Amino acid sequence: MIDKIDKRVRAVQFRQRLSRAMEDSGVSQSALARHIGVDRSTVSQLLTDEGARLPNAHVVGSCASALGVSADWLLSLSDRPESAAELLASSLTMTEAPRALVDERIFQWHQEAAGYKIRYVPATLPDMLKTRAILEWEYAPHLGRTADQAIGASEDRLSWMRSAQSDYEIAMPLYEIRSFALGTGYYEGLPLPVRLEQIDHLVDLSEQHYPRLRIYLFDAKRLYSAPVTIFGPLLCVFYAGSHYMAFRDRDRIEVFSRHFDTLIREAEMTARRFPVYLRGLRAEIAKV
Repeated sequence: MIDKIDKRVRAVQFRQRLSRAMEDSGVSQSALARHIGVDRSTVSQLLTDEGARLPNAHVVGSCASALGVSADWLLSLSDRPESAAELLASSLTMTEAPRALVDERIFQWHQEAAGYKIRYVPATLPDMLKTRAILEWEYAPHLGRTADQAIGASEDRLSWMRSAQSDYEIAMPLYEIRSFALGTGYYEGLPLPVRLEQIDHLVDLSEQHYPRLRIYLFDAKRLYSAPVTIFGPLLCVFYAGSHYMAFRDRDRIEVFSRHFDTLIREAEMTARRFPVYLRGLRAEIAKV
């Protein structure tokens, strides 16, 4: 946030920033005058006037447009010289999300954030925690004949993610784990032995890698979250099915970090109790 600035100081900063923008863009006084439709003497006055007055909004806006900077920056209302469109383009990107395992884009994001805490609300069970049998059941229909090769390649990336120097916090709806265990909804048709093996695998991972891996379960009747991954302070990525929507601006990352904090704070099942809960689920379905 920009502090309130004295009008005279703001006028000095306007002249300095206008001069800097002209120099950076290689625009002369004459050229700027032509761009904004004024005499060259008017531009000279904008650069040398030692008074406290600022030019009118039309002149400021025209200068900003001609020089490729934002009017707010010229007026010291922002510390960023980029225009609003440029800021949006740099802070928000849309990337295609193929129906695959850990694709190249996701893997690059994990590598970029190595060493930072990574927070994750998955769309289903987290890929990095799935057994090979689950991966084959889920992805083989989409990968066709290349399923075995693709899963093998992705397993290497998943192993890297598990061994990276990043802490992982995963928040999932309570119903997701229960639906998986019971083989209902998305997991309908998944054989019981495969589900039992996956539960054992989750128990082992959550105990072996705690506290670097922490899994929480929240009540979706009270809280909701779209699938999202927060890569430390670097970026926040939403999964929209066919595309990833990635934000890099600090304010949005902080907003969604607070959202994740709420999921953790309100979790019905904490990371410490997660293995116990899984063992209870396993005992329940093993009797069926």
